[in-house]
Amino acid sequence: MTAHVHNSPVHNAPVRDTAADTRPDRRSSPIPLTRLTAVELRKLVDTRAGFWLTASIGVISVVVVVAMLIANRNTPENLTYGQFFGMMNIPTGVILPILAILLVTGEWSQRTALTTFTMEPRRERVVTAKLLAALIAGVGAVALSLVLGAVGNVIAGIVYIDPAGSWSFTAAGLVNSAILQIFGLLLGFGFAALILNTPGAIVAYFAMPTALTLVSELVPWFKDNLGQWVDTSATHAPLQSGDWATGGEWARLVVSTVVWIAIPLTLGVIRILRSEVK
Repeated sequence: MTAHVHNSPVHNAPVRDTAADTRPDRRSSPIPLTRLTAVELRKLVDTRAGFWLTASIGVISVVVVVAMLIANRNTPENLTYGQFFGMMNIPTGVILPILAILLVTGEWSQRTALTTFTMEPRRERVVTAKLLAALIAGVGAVALSLVLGAVGNVIAGIVYIDPAGSWSFTAAGLVNSAILQIFGLLLGFGFAALILNTPGAIVAYFAMPTALTLVSELVPWFKDNLGQWVDTSATHAPLQSGDWATGGEWARLVVSTVVWIAIPLTLGVIRILRSEVK
């Protein structure tokens, strides 16, 4: 007699992979901050405005080198490494803050903030990634100035007589230039976070410090008292040389940093964290 084997649902039930059950669910794991920062760096050049602003830093720096080589052919003392580096910091000091503004306000003006904050609901991490991306761009701009300054200095040393091509350069000059670049970048970032509108942030970045400088020039009492602590043209003056600032000059720089960067940036971050995304 042949025995019949009946298939039982129990015997045919799929075997669960217990090992797979213990693995973390990747869908619930947070996006790494490094990836968020890389995305924000890519956003710097994704838009047409961002791309051309970034490209213009390199183009203008090259133009500055060529212009210096031509304009100072009779004054070789102006063709030193420190002079090249200092001149190329001027265009980057103007363009970098605008890039930082676009990096922040682009999410709101182009209405991509909803997508961004849906993928990463913790807005503070997005803001941190944007800030890191802006700082990386600032360091990159300083590095570009150093490299192109070295190229211009080598050419000057070959084409012109001494002291052209001198490599005299101080650590204080490098640190001072980097601080000024980062200050301007964070200033633009703070206004952008506070206003969340590209034209408004750009106008505020250029107009408000300029207006305060005019007040300092027109009102002597203000210049001699409050102006030397909050007027950026006064607090930045010691950093525009190759020498280290004194203790009092550093103190005034710190106060102006709190007024112009810390307060707007703090209020701006609070606004980003609480604003309704439309």
